[in-house]
Amino acid sequence: MKENEEKLPSCEFHHVHENTVKKIGEMMPDEDSLFDLAELYKIFGDSTRIKILYALFESELCVCDIATLIGASMSAVSHQLRILKQASLVKYRREGKTVFYSLSDDHVRSILGQGMEHISE
Repeated sequence: MKENEEKLPSCEFHHVHENTVKKIGEMMPDEDSLFDLAELYKIFGDSTRIKILYALFESELCVCDIATLIGASMSAVSHQLRILKQASLVKYRREGKTVFYSLSDDHVRSILGQGMEHISE
């Protein structure tokens, strides 16, 4: 051990709280569900997608509106919307030649709202 290093505390004994571990183990989602959840959160890891979701938090918008609002190209916005649609975070409706996008449901609103609340604390 080097002079300036602190010695980390160590457990004097190893004890598994079997009842607690068993109870939580029974409640844990399966591996596929946990993988899907991790993939969902990866979608939120891109600031352009977050900007799009926040714009849609306020109103239904077309690609042109979103691109103008967030300062991105229509191509970039379309690409990100495709990812958001595949993740079921946004939905769309067609009105003539124009496609309007919106958040898919209140769960998406809740995720965004709680995230903002958390970082604002």
